[in-house]
Amino acid sequence: MPVPPSRALLRLPHVVCSLALIALLAGCGAGGFAGTGTSGTGTEQARINGVPGPPGGAASAAGAPSRGPLPVPPAPAASPQPTELPGLGPKTRAAVPATARQAFVVTGDSADSNRSTAVLYTRDGPAGPGWRATLGPWPAHNALNGWTGEHWEGDLRSPIGVFTLTAAGGRLAPPETALPYDLSPDFRVTGEGFHGEPLEGSFDYVVAIDYNRVPGTSPLDHTRPLGQERGGGIWVHVDHGGPTQGCVSVTEDRMKELLRALDPAMEPVIVMGDAESLSR
Repeated sequence: MPVPPSRALLRLPHVVCSLALIALLAGCGAGGFAGTGTSGTGTEQARINGVPGPPGGAASAAGAPSRGPLPVPPAPAASPQPTELPGLGPKTRAAVPATARQAFVVTGDSADSNRSTAVLYTRDGPAGPGWRATLGPWPAHNALNGWTGEHWEGDLRSPIGVFTLTAAGGRLAPPETALPYDLSPDFRVTGEGFHGEPLEGSFDYVVAIDYNRVPGTSPLDHTRPLGQERGGGIWVHVDHGGPTQGCVSVTEDRMKELLRALDPAMEPVIVMGDAESLSR
């Protein structure tokens, strides 16, 4: 929009002063942070510190005695990492144990969608500078019918909530992992998925989600503390190119990365659900 003449005249002194300041800049410092949301986008900011010019404005520039440059202020410290997990509301954040230092956040596109996004966040300690994204964002699948806050056997929905991750397993020998790992041929699966895609290889690598199971036991353990009718066998496993019956799935190379990264000493959890539910 064109600037009216009266406003242009009012701005002229500021333009002159800005040009003079730029000519006298003696250094710069930058600080900022990358804040990651559920979409994985980041933001950056930079700050510039300038050395003030000699006092007296135009008179000093015309030859008035100079007092010398003022001390350069120290560069600002880098902004801290976000202290909270992005995209989570107060109810969901409160469910994350204070001692957890790894959180695998799986955010569904909507309550009835079988597509989601997964990000692994890590923090140095409960009193540390905050959470940071260390893996992802990755595309993922969840159950055919989406999500539910009350999972039942056969509803074809993934349970919403915060669950610990304490054991892994698979048909193939794992990459180096600190999680207890059950290597067994019983992880073999055959047949087709909901879109006709082959299921073979889906359980080559799995991480058990501690929904309705005994934490720390093999993913193959069929004990169901809430009862068989509440479902179980909810895992993070290799994606087969379509929705699951209740699990979360990512590609094979992502599963290997996840297995390498998860550390029982950091008490990892998975935070899973549709975006609206997790924001509560």
